[in-house]
Amino acid sequence: MELDIATVVGIVVAVGAIVYGYTLGGGTLDSLIDVGSAILVIGGTIGATIVSYSMDDIKKVPRLLVKAFKDQSNNYLEIIKYFAYLAQKARSEGLLSLESEMESEKIKNFDPILKECLELVVDGSDMELIKTTMENKIYIEDMEAKKEAGIFEAAGGYAPTMGLIGTVVGLIKVLLELDDPSQIGPSVSLAFITTLYGALLANLFFLPIAQKLRNKASIKRIEKELILEGSLSLQAGENPRILERKLMTFITQAQLKNTSQKGGVELNEEMGGR
Repeated sequence: MELDIATVVGIVVAVGAIVYGYTLGGGTLDSLIDVGSAILVIGGTIGATIVSYSMDDIKKVPRLLVKAFKDQSNNYLEIIKYFAYLAQKARSEGLLSLESEMESEKIKNFDPILKECLELVVDGSDMELIKTTMENKIYIEDMEAKKEAGIFEAAGGYAPTMGLIGTVVGLIKVLLELDDPSQIGPSVSLAFITTLYGALLANLFFLPIAQKLRNKASIKRIEKELILEGSLSLQAGENPRILERKLMTFITQAQLKNTSQKGGVELNEEMGGR
């Protein structure tokens, strides 16, 4: 598994900046550590999140964490190159020739929806049927991905609240110790640590992870829509060059600026070699 460096670096930089800034002002790391506060915030957050979702959803959390820390760059250009090749093959040998691609190693590099679309195309399914079936599938999978990201968003909402609850509990303890002024300062300090933990968990972990999962889901949705559009173009028997230009519109202008020259050369070379 290739690690998503941005996720790791972001967390390390944020935590490092907070710790460094605190110690620079004369604070000590020992004063920021309290196991009881951590248990209260983390346990309370996990419990509240479990109440909000089903156990089937909660069981996905380990897999989602791996997904969030796994590198995922888009492969839009690779998909376009592959469809340019498929269009050329279909144009010269017919749509049925694409059946040999179903079990190829190349197709395994892309989302499984590509194989499903090609099967429908080769079977001669109606274009509207392909479009409707795959759009529904893409929509459902996208909604599921957003729901999964919502688990971490919910946790990000509960964590600060749990921190406040811990602070209130700590302040109750302070009020019970008013007869001992020497304990008031340390007790108040300890009470506010839970608020700190809650804010840190929400803003340095749960919410960023949720956004990371949403970003990855957005990349996957565009890839699937790109695959669907390419499949419909194959079904319509479009010219490979026209198909290529149409699919390139799925890439944002910023990406085009960085990749169009390289991608264009690769596409031209690949098309010219066939």
